[in-house]
Parts: sequence; C-alpha cells; structure tokens
Amino acid sequence: MIAIIHPTNIQGTLLANASKSSMQRACAAALLHHGRSHILNAGDSFDDLAAIEMIKKLGANVISNEDGSLTIHSNGVVPIDHQLNCGESGLGIRMFTPIAALSNTSLQINGTGSLLKRPMHFFDEVLPQLSVQVNSNNGYLPITIQGPLKPNNIIIDGSLSSQFLTGLLMAFGAAEADGITIEVNDLKSRPYIDLTLKVMEAFGTVVRNDDYKTFGFYKADQIVKKEMIAYQVEGDWSGAAFLLVAGAVAGSITVKGLDVFSTQADKAILQALADAGAGLSVQEHQIDVRALPMKAFHFDATDCPDLFPPLVALAAFCEGTTVIEGVHRLAHKESNRGITLQKEFGKLGVEIKLQDNLMLITGLRNGMQVNAIQSNTVHSHHDHRIAMAAAVAALNASGPVTIKDAEAINKSYPAFYGHLQQLGVRVITEL
Repeated sequence: MIAIIHPTNIQGTLLANASKSSMQRACAAALLHHGRSHILNAGDSFDDLAAIEMIKKLGANVISNEDGSLTIHSNGVVPIDHQLNCGESGLGIRMFTPIAALSNTSLQINGTGSLLKRPMHFFDEVLPQLSVQVNSNNGYLPITIQGPLKPNNIIIDGSLSSQFLTGLLMAFGAAEADGITIEVNDLKSRPYIDLTLKVMEAFGTVVRNDDYKTFGFYKADQIVKKEMIAYQVEGDWSGAAFLLVAGAVAGSITVKGLDVFSTQADKAILQALADAGAGLSVQEHQIDVRALPMKAFHFDATDCPDLFPPLVALAAFCEGTTVIEGVHRLAHKESNRGITLQKEFGKLGVEIKLQDNLMLITGLRNGMQVNAIQSNTVHSHHDHRIAMAAAVAALNASGPVTIKDAEAINKSYPAFYGHLQQLGVRVITEL
C-alpha cells in the first residue's frame, strides 16, 4: 500500500490510541493470573493481536466485549498448540518465550518479517541456567524450548533490550520464586521495566527493584491475589509522540487520553518539545501543542529509542543542528533505524549525520523562514515508525509525499492515517 500525504495546517482534538507496551504486558499478566481479568481500552494493533493469539495458544480463554474490552479466563500456562508465533513483535518474542517455558511441553516459537533477523542469543545463554532446554536457529528464530522453567539466581546483560528482562520478571513471578534475584548489567530502557513492574503489581505480584541492578522475589512481599482483576490499558505515548510533533510543526492540536504520570519511556517527548520551544500546555487530562519558531535541541534517547523517528521529524523544522544520543539502540528495530532515517529523510531534503552514538540533524528553519520538505517518494522499510515520521514531515512539504509500504503503521497504530484525516490532512491510500 502507498499513502500520499498532502501538506496542510492541522487543527483538532484526538484521543490517543492504546499503548501496545501496556496492552501486551496486560495480556501476559492476564495469562499468568489464575482467574478472570478484565482488560479495558484494549488495543487492536498487529502486535496487540499477536499477543492475544499467543495467550490463547498458551491456554487463556479470551472474550471480546462490545465496549472494546476483553475478558480473559486463565489457569496459567497450559499450551493447546505446539506452534507459537509472535508476529513481528520484539516485545512479544522476548516476553513470551520465558513465560511459555513455564510449561513442560515442547514448544516452537517463531515470528515474521524483521523479527526473523533479530538476534535471540540471549535465550541460548540464559534459559539453560533455568532448567529449560533450548534449540535456536544459530541464535535466531525459530526457537524450540522445553521447560518447566525453574527460577534461579542469574546475572544477565541488559544492554541489548530490557524486553528480555520483562519476560524473566513475569516468568519468575508466576513460578512463585522466593529468595531469588536477577542481577542485571547495563540495563537500558529502564522506564519500560517500570511499566512491567507496574503491570505485575496490578495483577498481584511484587518485585523488589534495587536501583535497576538487582530484582528480588520474596514470598513475604506478595499480596493476596484477587480472583478478578480489572486493568486499564494506558494511552500510547509512543504513537502520540507523532501527533504531538505534528502539532508542533504544522498547526494546533489537542491530544487526550494520555497519563502524564505514566512510566512509559516515550513520555519524554514532552521534554524534547519543551527544549525545542514548541507551544506546549500540559494538563492532567489533555495536552495542547501549537506551532512556534523552534530551535535545535540536544536529547538523550538511550532509554527511549523509539522516539528517534518523531524527534527527527521535529528536528527537521528547527533552526540549527539537533543532536540525539543513543544511535546504538537502533540497529535491531524493524529496520536499522539510524541508517533508514538518514536515507529516507535525505530524500526529503533533511541532512542527517551519524557519528558513533550520535545523530545530527540539520534543521530547515532560518530565522522566521522554514524551507519546505521536498515533495518526494520515500519507503517505510516495513517500519511503522518510519512511515509515521515521514507522514508528519510531509505536513510541511512543498508538495505531496508518497510513502511506500505505508501499511507498516498497522504494527502499532492502525488508526494513524485516519487520525491525520480528522485533523484536516488529505491522505490518499492506494493498494
């Protein structure tokens, strides 16, 4: 599919879509909960749907309600299928593999698209220490596992992704580990671990966090678990970051449904917008953003690498050279995002330089004047965030911008183009 985005000034109010980070964790927690779970504001992205299919195959009964919520009945991990598939979800494969290993059934876990190229050596190294038999494709998918996983004191590397730790935390909690610790070296994306711990606690499991270096499990800390648990999925700061940047570069918008006290890492977009000088008003139940002359900013995205694409779209309309740290976190995303952003925004006339762990973006603003983004055709590289970043940049282009493989947005934000249309953007999609 291609999407043709016509430049325009935008205006309007939108409700943020559901956070797939929150939704997928809620699905995993509901699977592990012995009883009934009611998931409110359930997401419908491809990653969310993959998580729902995963917990079904691992034994949960999932009922979709007319109000968009889900009711999930579970007795823990009791697989009904030997073949599991996480779609293209990095969180899905990293979180559900240790959880699936709680079973003594031999299971093969696979994925699609870019997930087949992401390294999974972590499981080869760690799961055998937990009594799990592992057979991978030389460190890549598919992975065959056979448990049951038995919690043990382990030391892991947290530098590649915090998602591996998320899976272990949930699996250890479900296995009722007691007096067991996970020691983590060089943990990245700490806010995502905050989200994991928040979801686990909402479902009745408490984990001690010692400065993100050691995570401890003790039965004395646990609370009495309820038979029925209701969980509200948060609005998605990752998707909303693109809307907020759109408001900052091309008009005036209001975004509702975001928790300003959220532990989601991508809430940091507010700091970047403030540093750039965007017109920003943050209230408890809504965020207002309007376009103002903006300046280059310096931002460390090491703990929130998914912000790189919207930050590049923001930096493109600032005066001066913006510096973003954390490029090393981009290699194993849906695409190699550092190189992809450099290539595709280059087609739009935005110069991006990569220097070791830094990305330098030369803005198009010169005083009160902004040179328009070039009208051109770009490719998403099957990466949802690249497609959305290009669409936001296109709002200030000299003419229409065409995005190839534009359906990539379905991975996290299926309603994105529709939301742009609600803001007054002419979006034409063609198969």
